[in-house]
Amino acid sequence: MKKILILILALGLIGFYSCKKDETKATLSSSPNAAVLNLASGAQIVLKKTDSAQLITFSWSAASFGQVVVIGYTVEMDMVGNSFKNAVPVVQASNALTASINTYDFNQKVLPMEYDPKNPTPINMEFRVKAVINVNLDPLYSAVVPQTITPYYVKIVYPILFVPGSYQGWNPADSSTVVTSKTSNGLYEGYIWFGIDQALFKYTQGPNWTTNWGDDGADGTLNPSGANIAAGLHGYYKLNVDLPNLTHKFLLTTWGVIGDAASGWSTDVPMAYDTIAKTWSVTTNLSAATFKFRANGGWDLNYGDDGSNTGKLSPGGANITVAAAGNYTITLNLSQPIYKYLLKKN
Repeated sequence: MKKILILILALGLIGFYSCKKDETKATLSSSPNAAVLNLASGAQIVLKKTDSAQLITFSWSAASFGQVVVIGYTVEMDMVGNSFKNAVPVVQASNALTASINTYDFNQKVLPMEYDPKNPTPINMEFRVKAVINVNLDPLYSAVVPQTITPYYVKIVYPILFVPGSYQGWNPADSSTVVTSKTSNGLYEGYIWFGIDQALFKYTQGPNWTTNWGDDGADGTLNPSGANIAAGLHGYYKLNVDLPNLTHKFLLTTWGVIGDAASGWSTDVPMAYDTIAKTWSVTTNLSAATFKFRANGGWDLNYGDDGSNTGKLSPGGANITVAAAGNYTITLNLSQPIYKYLLKKN
């Protein structure tokens, strides 16, 4: 059975926007309509692997701008309470009032939001429709509609950007040097070891040079086929790419353990990087208390565990609990899309 998510969108506009063509002004409507969204499939959806080819169709009413204009629509989703900070585009359309996605592809967008993707549980989600007519005009959004979705487990295929450079022989087909978009929203992140000083690198869309980006001004702006990006000293770099806005940043990191389980909340216990295992580790005595991981001796970049010692890390997450005092080997693994840690008592 086709699952239909009907998003009835009535968008208004506060203020005016005008464009000029052949000396004729087009003024947008100043009479907003209340947004009304209706999910015909109900408040809860359970996705099934057996329905992977079935289409999920989103529908909405036309936005009214007072003139005939080309309107681009995007259905976005995010977890409840996240205020669409990590909005994931689900479907898109131009001057059309419906768009579809098959269940498999939709599941691939929802599953990465699970704390433990191998054991999916219901996720409280929110949906909205974004309407855009001009890059110079802020997007208009429908009212938010909540829905609970339970995905099914399959191996997640994350979108990736390859990161060829002088540190790995300028090989764009090397799948071990990539950054990942865990929510398929064009925001990519990853950690890579640059084994040489002053490494040069670029980003490529695929395992070739057909579509690549550099940084012509070394100003954090990505340019198609642009200049090589220059890093600094050799080491472990955190890379972030915002492809929709063509921006990027990178940060050299060293990692440590901090907390009252270790040496207190003012002194880090340094960790060492293993270039073969691609992990950070330290063996140290811990008391029955809590700790976290942080980079560069500061709190700007730190990880904890919001799932009560599940082994999966969250940025700025909750303190990790050590149940019993003893000598432990602590391992930090940031080399995969899902960041993890291991606490092993010796």
